[in-house]
Amino acid sequence: MLIFFCLFLLVRLVSHNTHKRMVTCLQGHIGTDAEKRHKKLPLTTLSQAMQDGGSQLGEESLIGKMMELCGEVENKLASELMQHEVHIEKEVLDPLNQLAEMEIPNILKQRKQLAKLVLDYDSAKARWLQMSKSMVSTVNNQALAAKVESLKEEVDEALNKMEICKDQLAADMYSFCSKEGDYARYYVMLLEAQADYHRRSLALLEIVLPTIQAQQDSWTEKPAFGTALDEHLKRSGREIALPIEACVMMLLETGMKEEGLFRIAAGTSKLKKLKAALDCSTSQLEEFYSDPHAVAGALKSYLRELPEPLMTFHLYDEWIRASSISDPDKRLQALWVTCNSLPKSNKANFRYLVKFLAKLAQECDVNKMTPSNIAIVLGPNLLWARTEGSLAEMAAATSVHVVTIIEPIIQHADWFFPEDVDFNVSGMFVMPTPPTTQTNFLTPTDFDSGTTERRRPGSMIGLEVESLRKDSVVNKLLDHTPRRGNTLSRKPHASPAFQPPLPPTEGGGAFQTQGPTQPISSGLEAGLPGPTMLIETGGSVQESVAQHTEENR
Repeated sequence: MLIFFCLFLLVRLVSHNTHKRMVTCLQGHIGTDAEKRHKKLPLTTLSQAMQDGGSQLGEESLIGKMMELCGEVENKLASELMQHEVHIEKEVLDPLNQLAEMEIPNILKQRKQLAKLVLDYDSAKARWLQMSKSMVSTVNNQALAAKVESLKEEVDEALNKMEICKDQLAADMYSFCSKEGDYARYYVMLLEAQADYHRRSLALLEIVLPTIQAQQDSWTEKPAFGTALDEHLKRSGREIALPIEACVMMLLETGMKEEGLFRIAAGTSKLKKLKAALDCSTSQLEEFYSDPHAVAGALKSYLRELPEPLMTFHLYDEWIRASSISDPDKRLQALWVTCNSLPKSNKANFRYLVKFLAKLAQECDVNKMTPSNIAIVLGPNLLWARTEGSLAEMAAATSVHVVTIIEPIIQHADWFFPEDVDFNVSGMFVMPTPPTTQTNFLTPTDFDSGTTERRRPGSMIGLEVESLRKDSVVNKLLDHTPRRGNTLSRKPHASPAFQPPLPPTEGGGAFQTQGPTQPISSGLEAGLPGPTMLIETGGSVQESVAQHTEENR
């Protein structure tokens, strides 16, 4: 019996502690009605704050729109939490409190009552026995006999009360033992209620999240740098990637006459600012027109930060094999076939870029950027191996091949891509009105010589490649005055005499041409070095490319 009472005391203690801790886990106020409880929940106040913030920012802001939508979801989650806590209070907390504060205390109270009745019985019995002994020693004492009889009745009554209390206590104890499974069930019910609450909350989130995510994805103002080309084009609904088109349009206006374009490093802060502006799809780009080197640097950065090069990993081996063909005619035909194997979006953007680079090369007398120079500084940003070794290995094994790929494509851009290109393909770019006055960046030497040419800011002068091939790059850059004119005018471009070939036949693998094929030299009359000439230059070109690649990365 003592063991049972010790167990009751322990059960009461742990039930009381559990009830107390469980109450602290609830976020609402116990005992209040559902509406008041809902208003006091932290999720409700969070929901209200998010919805108020969304209203202040407006739906024009993605942050505001997401705050309002997510605030509504938080309010629904608060309703689910309120219902969960009401259920917990009714089905778990109240029974545990009943057990700890009423049922077990009643058993303990009866035990104390039984102990008192036992004492009363023992006292009455002792008095009765003492009186009975006195009556034996006394002769013919009727009064004493009546007293003994009265004490006997008192003893019987005390015994009866004690037996009744004992039976009641035993019944309550047996009842508790029989209901122990029900009491233990409360803790299982707690977990079941929590599981049900989380399931309902998850179901709610699974319903609303796709809608919210779709609205998030439909927001076009997302970073373009470092994003896959197809993803960016699909999200923005564009044909040409925004950084490519924006940079090309700005360079067409102010960069075509800029000496060393793509070779001279731009100011870091200006480049970072331009990339951030393009990432948020801003149209406020007027300030960057005056810094073509920053624009060229942003274009190179975009191409290099693509997860997959514009000319694709899939076609890497084909590009390299095509560039390794010794015969110039067949090499061009192989490059043409590989170019036409590019995915649609990659080909469109590659064509757009090549057409621009060909236009830039037409001004090589002024900007010193021949097709060879352009290929050296920009080629590694258009094609690279999926798994690259050290920079030196890549420069020796890959970059020279890339140059032999890009240079002839730029030289014969109108042969590779006969169609005309509207560089303002999206129609969103408007050329700024040329300013009436321009700031002159003059050094003391300029003042002494009396020149009034506009100089580049000193922070923008930094060669990316210090030594290039003697027959293709001017080692010392000359200052000049950029001129603005009709940047969309076209100049005749030298191209091979033969027509674009068809893909190779399935049988022999030879490239077929439309019409007679003449020696490739007839198509290189522009005086620009061809792929074979680049390979023959040997180590000097590889050293230049390696040095540029290290800087470019």
